[in-house]
Amino acid sequence: MSGPSFLSRVRRTVGRETEFYRPKLEAMGFVGRLIPRHTGSALRASVMRRYGFKIGKGTLIYEMPQIGGAPHDLAKQLTIGEECVVDLGCEFELGETITIGDRVTLGPEVLILTTSHELGPREQRAGPLVRGPVVIEDGAWIGARATVLPGVTIGAGAIVSPGSVVNKDVAPNTRVAGNIARQVEVLST
Repeated sequence: MSGPSFLSRVRRTVGRETEFYRPKLEAMGFVGRLIPRHTGSALRASVMRRYGFKIGKGTLIYEMPQIGGAPHDLAKQLTIGEECVVDLGCEFELGETITIGDRVTLGPEVLILTTSHELGPREQRAGPLVRGPVVIEDGAWIGARATVLPGVTIGAGAIVSPGSVVNKDVAPNTRVAGNIARQVEVLST
């Protein structure tokens, strides 16, 4: 009894290894990297629009964000409103939708995740994949190196302090801080 031929095994391996390769996304990233950091921020937003992402007028992108996720058309998974700021080193994992309202500021290296895993048995603790959309409402400010986990809504005018890990909804006009983020203040409106 013979198994699959060498060529069929190679094809299967290459198929698995390139399953999530997206040439348009790579081209967008390449073009975006040609623009020096801290310059051409409106141009970067324009490049993302050209590749199908919904980016509002007046939004500034200081460095092309890292974008990943399983859906084949990632551009449909991300919406960024008007007059937003996306700082250096941000990452968007688009296994589910990310919706960012108007006038939202994302500090450097903000990480937004839309997938995680259920707790599995001891043989493999990362159990079945779970997905949850992320919504960041108008006027919110997400501080440097904050992480927003799947299924979270950050209310209008809220602040997520730098380095925080947000695993549950944040009420409008509040500030949260910590790992895991907890409300520390109600802001004036």
